[in-house]
Amino acid sequence: MQAISRSGAVGTAARELRISQPSASQRLARLERMCGTKLFERDTRGARPTPAGAELIRRADHILAHLEEVYAATREAAAGHRLVIGTFASLAPILFPILDADLPDLDIQQQVDHGHILVERIAEGTMDAAFIAIADQMTLPRGTIARRVGRDDLVLFQPPGADPPGRGKHPLKDRQIPFSTYDRGFEEIHARLVSHGAVPRQGVTLSTTVAMARRSGHLALVPRSALATELRPGEALTPAPFRYRLTLSLVTTPTPPKPLIQLLPHLRTTLNLT
Repeated sequence: MQAISRSGAVGTAARELRISQPSASQRLARLERMCGTKLFERDTRGARPTPAGAELIRRADHILAHLEEVYAATREAAAGHRLVIGTFASLAPILFPILDADLPDLDIQQQVDHGHILVERIAEGTMDAAFIAIADQMTLPRGTIARRVGRDDLVLFQPPGADPPGRGKHPLKDRQIPFSTYDRGFEEIHARLVSHGAVPRQGVTLSTTVAMARRSGHLALVPRSALATELRPGEALTPAPFRYRLTLSLVTTPTPPKPLIQLLPHLRTTLNLT
């Protein structure tokens, strides 16, 4: 019911829940039989809760919120000082060493996957927290919330021997520029590099992109956090010719692990986020 109410359509709710539309319709029909009344008005414009449906949704939200607190408390009691934390592949080599050093009393189980999969694991209760960059570009499942860790900027990484960007409308004219991001902005960034005269080359991960630039002696466009802890002598970061901001978020249940929340200001500083 909550999915139908959020999306305004049975079909959209079915896709969100990863079930077929007939299955979603059958579930709704079963609920209406149990309640003895119609819960949604459905027509070509979608599905809208009736007064009875709105009341059932309100009460279900209340019950589910309390149930999530029970689950979280149970998991915390069972895990003790163990936390399951996930992030995406590009950030893992940067994030996990920081967590390992700054939370030495915790047994952190590291997991790497795509952001939407990590969020689903939090919703199902098999993961405690995830650091992702697409929280503001997706619909979070019920039982999860996102906290902004900080904003990140794209910058030009300049290895030794690489010329700085030029001036004018095409400061990267005819220059091969490896680039990488950790949100869903690849196409936009590619187009903006082309508009500044560059020949973009997409790296599969941040570390791969940096390695490409180091080996070839080319500039590379990466988030500032990619080199927050490993800039080598002679290397530099310079402003990109255009502004593009990313958001790193911490996704948890409504009762987040306190050690992580307390660590966020330090993590923001270490990763050079704003």
